Amino acid sequence: MTPSIVVLTEQLLDLDDAGRIVELHTDDSPAYHLLVPADTQGSLLAEVVDDLSMLEWRHAFDALRHHKDPKRPSPEQTLKSSLMAMRTTNVTVDGEVATEDPVTALEAAVQKYAADEVIVVTRPHAVEDTFHTDWASRAREHLGVPVLHIYAGSGWVGD
Repeated sequence: MTPSIVVLTEQLLDLDDAGRIVELHTDDSPAYHLLVPADTQGSLLAEVVDDLSMLEWRHAFDALRHHKDPKRPSPEQTLKSSLMAMRTTNVTVDGEVATEDPVTALEAAVQKYAADEVIVVTRPHAVEDTFHTDWASRAREHLGVPVLHIYAGSGWVGD
């Protein structure tokens, strides 16, 4: 039976991200199921604290000026581009935009696809990561499968 992995991403996966994800299971050849939350705009305070913790002063200032980032791709654009990036690695992948709470969507996808593992891809969130209220930490509490948290655009693995 082909293994199944659900990937939840708030960020557009680029070719490097897709390659890092696929490298984790080159021997297994799993099928991937991509979930992109319909609403990835978090709280303004958390966003500013995250940016400040990463010494991204300009992003913090911009977040304060206009919380909704007009340059951020829509969930549909994120899904389409991320699927294309994953497909360049010659894996089986499908996806959808999740309209419910991301962890609830993960739970449903794990059951639907009989997933063996979950990979959560985000940018660093200092507040949520520190207090373990991030999606990966919440998923670990509710799902009966391994949950890996990686940061988009880097080789960093979250807690």
